[in-house]
Formats: sequence, C-alpha cells, structure tokens
Amino acid sequence: MPRFFLNKRLLILLVAVVLFVSLVGFTSRDRENASLPELFVYDVVGFASNIISKPVNFVVGIFSGAKDLSSTYEENKSLKEQVEQLGQLQSDVVTLKRENAELKQQTDVKSTLSEFDPISALVISRDPDGWFDQVTINKGSLDGIKPNMAVTTGKGLVGKIKSVSAKSSSVELLSSSDSRTRISAAIQGKDNNKAYGIVSGYNKEENTIQLTQLPIDQKYKKGQKVVTTGYGGRFPAGLLIGEIKDVENDQFGLSQTANIKTEADLYDFDTVFVAKRTVDTDS
Repeated sequence: MPRFFLNKRLLILLVAVVLFVSLVGFTSRDRENASLPELFVYDVVGFASNIISKPVNFVVGIFSGAKDLSSTYEENKSLKEQVEQLGQLQSDVVTLKRENAELKQQTDVKSTLSEFDPISALVISRDPDGWFDQVTINKGSLDGIKPNMAVTTGKGLVGKIKSVSAKSSSVELLSSSDSRTRISAAIQGKDNNKAYGIVSGYNKEENTIQLTQLPIDQKYKKGQKVVTTGYGGRFPAGLLIGEIKDVENDQFGLSQTANIKTEADLYDFDTVFVAKRTVDTDS
C-alpha cells in the first residue's frame, strides 16, 4: 500500500513537471493574444497593484502637498517683507522730497552756477600749424553759442569759445600759446576747502597747463583735482579740468604755480559739448 502511494505521488509530480514545461513553451511563443493562465496572472497582479498603489499615492500626495505648502509659505513671507520695505522706501522718498522743497523755499534757490545745458558739436577744422591753439566747431550763434562759453569733452574741459559766427565757432584750447586765455579754477581739498588760481599758460615740455597765483601758505598734493569755479564770464562751476602733477613757487616767491595734467585729451577729440550755463551773468 505505501508503495502504491509513492508511485502515485511520483506520477503526479511527473505530470506537473510536464504541464509546467508545456506551459512555459506555449507562453514563450510569439503571438498576439495571451493565454488564459497569463490573463489570470495579469489580472491578479493588476488588481493587487491597483489596491497597493492607491494608498501609496495618497500618502505621497500628502507629503508632496505639505512640501508645496511650506514653500508657498516661505515665498509669501519673503514677498511680504519686500512689500513692507517698499513701503518704507516710498515713505523715505516722500519725506526727502518734502524736505528738499522746504530747503529750496527757505533759501530761494532757483538755480546754481553749476547748472548748464550741453550743446553737442563736432570739430570741423583744426589748423596743423596751431594744433594746440584752436579748433572750429559746427555750432554758432543760431544754436545759442556765445563767446567765453566753456567747451568740454566727455572727460573734461578742453577750452572756451573765442569767436562766433552764425553756424560755426572757434574754440581756444587750454593748451593755447595765447597768454590771454585765462580761466578761474580751484583745487579741491578736504572738507570742501578750496584754493583758487588762474589757468594761464601751457608747458610744452611737460605737456601740462599751468595754474598760477595759488596761495603761498597752502600745501598741495599730487593727484588733487582741479575744477572750474564758475566765477566770471559764462563758465559753469565744477567742470573737471585735471589733476595736479607737481607744484613750485613762482619766481618772486609770492605765490605758487601748479602743473596740471588735463583729464581730457587735448591732442585728439572729435566731439565736444558747449556748456550753456543756466544763469548767465555776462549776457
């Protein structure tokens, strides 16, 4: 009897193996439709995946939503701080405007010597024999140009208007050999202290202009800036001329003379600006 059951179990095992091998061979063939066992397995796996994926996606969605909510909170907090700062800035602007208006009313300041309207012009002529003396520009009296107006480039002062016709003007350069070309200038110092002198003369050897009649009792340093004063004629105040290269006493020891390296290139320029000062004291 036991031997019978043993042979029966062996027979069942052999049948199962044969069925399994047949199933594997059948399912491994190229075909368009799946077998019933495959469909059964697919349905079971799909149903189980659907059951598992829903709670998993729900949990993931909760964490993702919490993260997005946290990011939105931080962004909103940052934007709120910026809006508060903007409000403060607007308040500061209003306050400054009011204070500025009050100061203008108290001092009755309508304009200053430094205010001017620039008139753009082109250099149309330059005499090779007097290269460092004069240039001619394409703007004249019809454009509002008048004698003794300051002429600058984008870097600094180059000279002043000498003579004017209807549509052109001649410009006397700072490097002119004409000793009558005089410009009031000041050396800028600390705490708004200034020393005044006269731009008069050109040192060809040093390639510098000379600032004469400086006070003998003051000390000057290399690199100090020199600007126009706005005194006398039609020159605005504060136009940059150049900086000190060196200083020496005059021949009588009564004043000092500074050699000034000009900020603008007096040798080569094509475009200039004529400074039409808002307050013209020499009309």
